Amino acid sequence: MRNLLRQLKNTAKETPQNLYRLYLVIKDRRTPMLARVLAILVVAYAISPIDLIPDFIPVLGLLDDLILVPLGIWLVIKLIPDELWQEYKAKKSTLVPHARKLIWLGIFLVLAFWLGLLALVVVMLL
Repeated sequence: MRNLLRQLKNTAKETPQNLYRLYLVIKDRRTPMLARVLAILVVAYAISPIDLIPDFIPVLGLLDDLILVPLGIWLVIKLIPDELWQEYKAKKSTLVPHARKLIWLGIFLVLAFWLGLLALVVVMLL
């Protein structure tokens, strides 16, 4: 049980840096298209204020973030070449210089999703 808690703690500590690495992987031309699309979705979900299960629902609201984001990161890592991930993992970069770009990417993706959903509803009603 302690080992599992230690692993969860380490994963939680690495998540922000791994999300930044995914952002860099998205921009790399060596990244396969499927991995790139999945990385975009994972980063957008992680920085989006909108969750599948709202955070105000006790336990479940936080569990989706604790499960879906690390699962998405793991899946993207499995889909990209190992050398590429190791290259980005070896870099000691910080999130601060690119935080604004990530925030704007998240805002754009959330707005695009809701505008697309609104357009779909309007088309279905007409």
